[in-house]
Amino acid sequence: MKKEQVKREWARTIRTRQDLPVSFSLSLKEKAYFDAQELQDTQFGFAVTPYYFSLIGEDYNDPLRLQCIPREEELHTKPYEVQDPLSEEHFSPLPRLIHRYPDRVLVLLTDECALYCRHCFRRYFASRRRGALTLEQLKEIVVYLNAHEEVHELILSGGDPLTLSDEKISQVLNILRSEIDRSLIIRLASRIPVVLPERITPSLVEMLAEHTPLFVITQFNHPREITPESRSAISALVSAGLPVLNQAVLLKNVNDREDILAELFQTLLEIRVKPYYIFQGDLAAGTSHFRIALSEGFRLMRSLRRRISGLAMPVYAVDLPGGGGKIPLSENYLLHRREERHELGHEIEREGWYTFIGPDGNPYYYPDESE
Repeated sequence: MKKEQVKREWARTIRTRQDLPVSFSLSLKEKAYFDAQELQDTQFGFAVTPYYFSLIGEDYNDPLRLQCIPREEELHTKPYEVQDPLSEEHFSPLPRLIHRYPDRVLVLLTDECALYCRHCFRRYFASRRRGALTLEQLKEIVVYLNAHEEVHELILSGGDPLTLSDEKISQVLNILRSEIDRSLIIRLASRIPVVLPERITPSLVEMLAEHTPLFVITQFNHPREITPESRSAISALVSAGLPVLNQAVLLKNVNDREDILAELFQTLLEIRVKPYYIFQGDLAAGTSHFRIALSEGFRLMRSLRRRISGLAMPVYAVDLPGGGGKIPLSENYLLHRREERHELGHEIEREGWYTFIGPDGNPYYYPDESE
């Protein structure tokens, strides 16, 4: 019965301006985005599940609404923003495979999401209607992994892997487990528990539990996303022996307050989810309105450490622009802030920049966006 409910919910997903309820009033900024999209038809996709839509408020600045309803700010790109801010395509030896770190790889199972987060850094790939990973592509990835014994972890991402059918997910996991010559730790990255919790069915959970060690990595960004429905979905996963970790994104006007973050992280612990990372925003095109200044992020984290336990405290981190890799935002990696011209794929104007040392020992730069 639950599978039928999921199918109905999926069929009712809001994908266009016309799908929005007549009673739903768009702000001027939201209207401006949809007007431009209808003219250009080149912007990042739009999709919101009826469940998540039911959680957003009428206030134009509602923190959940900001995450799912596009605004005209997305149409504006800063000089240093790029389509692929982490240079994933540069680290892609095969279609749908990203090998940026020696010991782990990431596989893009699909470009479809149940909800297209407006702050998404992978908009260069998501919503492009390329479909699911093919069997041929998966077989090539298996050959690659058997030839690279240094890889110990495999991250299944997208898009959102749980938008695929149970049968497709099972096929992928069975091949990975049976045809790779060693047991890999698998991470499944999905926002489905947050945006479509009904999808976490008993049959899905049972199937995933057959492929341990498997970790579920999800993304709760605001305490209001932790509802009875999402609690139930998380409980089903954890009770089946599937550890769940949370990777939040620090978002302006969404969760950039000490009290909101403290409530989010402490409530996650209550539902048996470990706060894993909280990420500084990536320099993805059209996302500057979501990023807070690094100086404000440092201040927030210092305040949180005095307020919540180490168990509740995630790692504040940034994925360095240009493929520099993920680092904790701490003074161990920060060299200095300097005022001079840098180049990130193309010329930019003179601004303040932070200089960080990446995992490879090279310098990488992140803009100081303080007002």
